[in-house]
Amino acid sequence: MVISNKSEYALLALLELATCYPNGEALQIREIAALQDIPNRYLEQLLATLRRGGLIKSIRGAKGGYVLARDPGKITVLDAFSCMEGSDIVVSDSEPTPNTVEGELIQEVWQEARQAANSVLEKYTLQDLCERRSMRKQKELMYYI
Repeated sequence: MVISNKSEYALLALLELATCYPNGEALQIREIAALQDIPNRYLEQLLATLRRGGLIKSIRGAKGGYVLARDPGKITVLDAFSCMEGSDIVVSDSEPTPNTVEGELIQEVWQEARQAANSVLEKYTLQDLCERRSMRKQKELMYYI
């Protein structure tokens, strides 16, 4: 399985918004784009999709921008992927049923692998990712004499 640029950029944008969530601070597109090195035009499209998916809200006005629609501890990585790629992207029953025993066995294993991936993506929230990022940044700042 491969993460698309669309989903990766959307997650990066959501992480920036999750960082600002405790302050209630809104971020503008250009700020998010600069922080995560995402092209402005592309980010506009991604944020529109996330807004339609109910993960973020837009705020109008001089101090406007984007904020998370709910607590970062309640938005899973799977929520973000599903919003960007369509629901149940990882676990899908849309494949044709194989005509052979071997084909059925392969389908069963593949289905199990996708369910495991879904389980992992559902386990992590934006809050978890923010905390991991903070821990890694603290480790980078540490130095030993």
